[in-house]
Amino acid sequence: DFNGKEGMATAIGHAPLAALVDAAAGSKNAVVEALTNIVWAPLPQGLSSVSLSANWMWPCRNPGEDARLYAAVEALSDFCVELGINVPTGKDSLSMKQKYPDGREVIAPGTVIVTAGAHCADIRGVVEPVLRPDGGPIYYVGFSGSPFALGGSSFAQTRNKIGDVAPTIANAAAVRRAFDTLQDLIRDGKILAGHDVASGGLITTLLELCFADGELGADLDLSELGEPDTLKLLFAENAGVVFQARDAGVEAVFRAGGVPFTRIGTARAEARLSLRNGAEEHHFDVARLRDVWYQTSYLLDRRQTTPSMAEARYRNYHRQPLRYAFPANFAGRLPQRPTGERIKAAIIREKGSNSEREMAHALYLAGFDVKDVHMTDLIAGRETLEDIRFIGAVGGFSNSDVLGSAKGWAGAFRYNARAREALDNFFARPDTLSVGICNGCQLFVELDLINPEHERKSAMGYNDSGKHESAFTSVVIEENNSVMLSGLAGTRLGVWISHGEGKFYLPEAESAYHIVAKYGYEAYPANPNNSDYNTAMLCSADGRHLVTMPHIERSIFPWNWAHYPQRRDEVSPWLTAFVAAREWLTERGA
Repeated sequence: DFNGKEGMATAIGHAPLAALVDAAAGSKNAVVEALTNIVWAPLPQGLSSVSLSANWMWPCRNPGEDARLYAAVEALSDFCVELGINVPTGKDSLSMKQKYPDGREVIAPGTVIVTAGAHCADIRGVVEPVLRPDGGPIYYVGFSGSPFALGGSSFAQTRNKIGDVAPTIANAAAVRRAFDTLQDLIRDGKILAGHDVASGGLITTLLELCFADGELGADLDLSELGEPDTLKLLFAENAGVVFQARDAGVEAVFRAGGVPFTRIGTARAEARLSLRNGAEEHHFDVARLRDVWYQTSYLLDRRQTTPSMAEARYRNYHRQPLRYAFPANFAGRLPQRPTGERIKAAIIREKGSNSEREMAHALYLAGFDVKDVHMTDLIAGRETLEDIRFIGAVGGFSNSDVLGSAKGWAGAFRYNARAREALDNFFARPDTLSVGICNGCQLFVELDLINPEHERKSAMGYNDSGKHESAFTSVVIEENNSVMLSGLAGTRLGVWISHGEGKFYLPEAESAYHIVAKYGYEAYPANPNNSDYNTAMLCSADGRHLVTMPHIERSIFPWNWAHYPQRRDEVSPWLTAFVAAREWLTERGA
């Protein structure tokens, strides 16, 4: 919820290629992959917190498949009983066969997709798959208990093979001990980074632990894992985890829990991964392999996005790292609630709006008394906004945006006299403030509320990519006269965007506009829509009315951000924008 630190953790596991080799092994590997994915969230009762859903997709009534399905279901059931976790739900699709007019028949590989769900005790304690150069040792813990094997692996698939021997899970009790020991360390804050070993094998895990930072690598020695065949060691998909500890004190905890572990190396602030296995040494360029890793996404993106924009995303994604510049005096604390009568704010929404709860909560934390106002309230005259000092027009897809960005919403104001009068009177008063975010930004621009003095009207248009963009990006806040954001001038902050029509068309010279913030980089995808002058936020000439395509209201807590710096903040700097609005209105009286 908005005030708590708890949440819900979910994770998925599946092993269809391993199941082609051994149906029972495929089931157990799918369960353990789900577990080694969810283990990084602190769960109040460890493995006992977890419940599973099993979705079976199998080509039944084909030779041998019914028997394989029976073996797969039996193995999963017995394994979960041994683990002490339940599978209360699932779904079956048991006719996974396609027939073609020319007589060909294609059957899907028998697959179980296992979804793990559990109550998360503290979302702030979730361990992420990013090594830290200043952190402690890196360890490997195997969950498989079986010899390294390439059967059923991605590597085998690249060779157009399946293989004869796939890894399995040898001991359910050992899995439980390893899971719960990791959980104890995570709840105690002893684990800095972690990643499961599954699709792609150990080499993929190790590289992915380095990919999220432009200058990150590791020096590793895998000799003690006891597999002399380096190819098999790196590409076998034996279930396990790799994690980085705060210090070597975790070793005593693993010994006490009876969990085998191997210390394999340390991280470093250089984009190079060095591996040793016995006499063999290998050195990998992390940046080059990140491009190889990302290429699959690019090939998919070309089919979904304007091709030139897909190419731009692939070319620029690693050139646009998230860099921040926080306010020098930002303490990261929740503001104190004002005493006495609070200033009234209204959330304005229409059919299809969303994010109204996020904006209401931001205003509430900033000290406002917040009320919900639907367009039907304005149209019917039940609400006139006469006692409202701040309005927030929220994001979403009003009237499904079938007429274009917020045009239907704008029509509800234009063609309903009471609603239009309420809004006009509000904007005519000198003691009011407003913010339009995303769909609300489109609304205010469509109604020409930000720059009514201009002869040529501004407009919002489709993103150049031709599709909805949802991403975490950054903005640079310019020197500005915005009541809400002038105090953040000179900062560079992370923020969410989510829109299909976020491109600002600004027909006048740049100097004619009060541009409050620009995207952190001019090129796509950091600028998700190719707005004129790289514009992300605008305000009126007097600074009282702000429009922003980025969702600042969805970014007010550190845990909202896809990446937040290593600070112990209760709130992000975006909350200060709402506090600034309340303080400005307080100075001008109730």
